[in-house]
Amino acid sequence: MIPVPLVVCVLGGWCAVYLTDTLLKSSVTHRNSYESWLASRGLMLSPFHVRWQTTMFNRLFAYCARINPHALFLWFSSGLVFGVIAMLGSVLLLIRTLQQTLAQMTTDNPRIAVGVCVLVESVSQCECLRQSFLFLVSLMRLQVPGVNLPTSQLAYFFIALLLSGVIHELGHAVAALREQVRVNGFGMFVFVVYPGAFVDLFTTHLNLISPTQQLRIFCAGVWHNFVLCVAALAFLFLLPLFLFPMYSTGAGALVIEVVQGSSADGPRGLSVGDIVTGLEDCPVRGVEDWAHCLSHLSHTPQTGYCSPSPPFILLLFLLRLFVAFKRLDGTMDCCSNNSLTDLCFSYIKPQNRNIKEREYACMPVRKMVTGTRVCRSDEDCITHSHAASVCVTPSLENQTRFIRVTHPPNTHMLFVGYPPHLQYAVSLTNFVPRFGFLHQDLPVFLETFCKYVVSLSGALAVVNSVPCFALDGQWMLNALLEATLVNVVTDRQRRELIGFFLLLAGSALLAANVALGLWMVTAR
Repeated sequence: MIPVPLVVCVLGGWCAVYLTDTLLKSSVTHRNSYESWLASRGLMLSPFHVRWQTTMFNRLFAYCARINPHALFLWFSSGLVFGVIAMLGSVLLLIRTLQQTLAQMTTDNPRIAVGVCVLVESVSQCECLRQSFLFLVSLMRLQVPGVNLPTSQLAYFFIALLLSGVIHELGHAVAALREQVRVNGFGMFVFVVYPGAFVDLFTTHLNLISPTQQLRIFCAGVWHNFVLCVAALAFLFLLPLFLFPMYSTGAGALVIEVVQGSSADGPRGLSVGDIVTGLEDCPVRGVEDWAHCLSHLSHTPQTGYCSPSPPFILLLFLLRLFVAFKRLDGTMDCCSNNSLTDLCFSYIKPQNRNIKEREYACMPVRKMVTGTRVCRSDEDCITHSHAASVCVTPSLENQTRFIRVTHPPNTHMLFVGYPPHLQYAVSLTNFVPRFGFLHQDLPVFLETFCKYVVSLSGALAVVNSVPCFALDGQWMLNALLEATLVNVVTDRQRRELIGFFLLLAGSALLAANVALGLWMVTAR
């Protein structure tokens, strides 16, 4: 559900702006001065929309268009090829996305989108890039601030979105000036809560050039978004190299945040600044290993621990002082007092190893697992130890796991619960400061911002390539049809009719994705 306070704040803010604008424009005393002030600053106000336009960047655009004419020709010609491919690919992506969304809606337990990967800082870099690609594939799983985008990520989101929009329009402006099309101005806008940018081109000049030249201009925006996406992706991969003199990697995952009140919080839990080096027998050298180990532990049976079996433990086993009972899910428990220090362990009695009959004992959990080796059976304990020992395994509910988290020099953190909960309770980074004065959040900021740029700039490239009314894809399609069908379909009206129906189909496809994507977001 969309949070009511967010809706109230947005609606209240826009109502206040619109009411003030209406009052000033209806005032006999202030109307002329107010409208003159708006015009002098290039401002335009309308319901849920504010726009600013200026000519101060025209010289910069003209300078960029004169840097190297031949190189710019090759650059924007490459953009033309990319734009045509992206237009076809975007249609296939939207069709695939629509099929996936409909499939999720028809299942009993549809997966609801939770936003881009950067929402969980402990997710691995490779996994994040995979999720970024899935974000491009499922474009219409909308990013709504306060719904599937936490408030702590708003600055990253809006700055990355604005940067992607500015780079997009920069491509249009430079390409237009190179093709001798005048740029009237550059501007920015805010629609509801989303920022954006635009360039105003002189339409008469635009209509006089050839369709191929028009196509270079129209494709320049999505081409620049693609280049920005690739550049951010390359910077993300090379970040360990750039930060090597100041931050080390590969020695563990640094804890940068622990959710208060979570299963990882507490006196013997994890703290900011701890370096996690292992989960059970799975070594953790970075965030990627952390995510991989948690996934592995989630999908494998509970590990056991080689516990020494001196005479008093053997006597305890023989006396069978603990009465086991079944839980509702069919698993066994023997600690009926819900102790915070004891846990029910299962084992095979040393005398009955051939029968494989399991017994249960409620034991102090930290004493049982401290300094012990993990095992899957008693044979594992015999192989690695000459002393008499048995493999004891925590008897837990289905999907619940007991995990030892190694973070030296502290004692193990003992976690009992669903492994993904641990992943969402702890935020980690690969970068460990080499010096005490370095801030541990700098690499996190760079990583998070790059991930947003990859997702949003890539998404803008794909969405704007869709042959849909009011998007770049509309003009790209019209110019492409004029450049390719002029000798096949000689009648201009027929070409326009073909383009209209193609745009209508693309618009319907995009609208269906938007509607279903919005439903998937708000259905929670």
